[in-house]
Amino acid sequence: MGIGDKIENMKDKVVGEGKEQVGDVTDNERLEAEGKAQQTEGDLKQAGEKVKDAFKN
Repeated sequence: MGIGDKIENMKDKVVGEGKEQVGDVTDNERLEAEGKAQQTEGDLKQAGEKVKDAFKN
C-alpha cells in the first residue's frame, strides 16, 4: 500500500467522522448517514489494500 493510498483512506475516515458528528449535533440525519458511509468506504479501501499487500509478499 502506497503512502498516498494510506493518507487518502485516513482522510476518508476523518472527514466521515466529522460529517457524522456535525450531523448528530445539528440533527441532520442525511449528513450523519453520509459520514458513516464515508467512514465505511475508507475502512473497506484500507482492508482491500491490506489484502493486496498480503499477496504481494
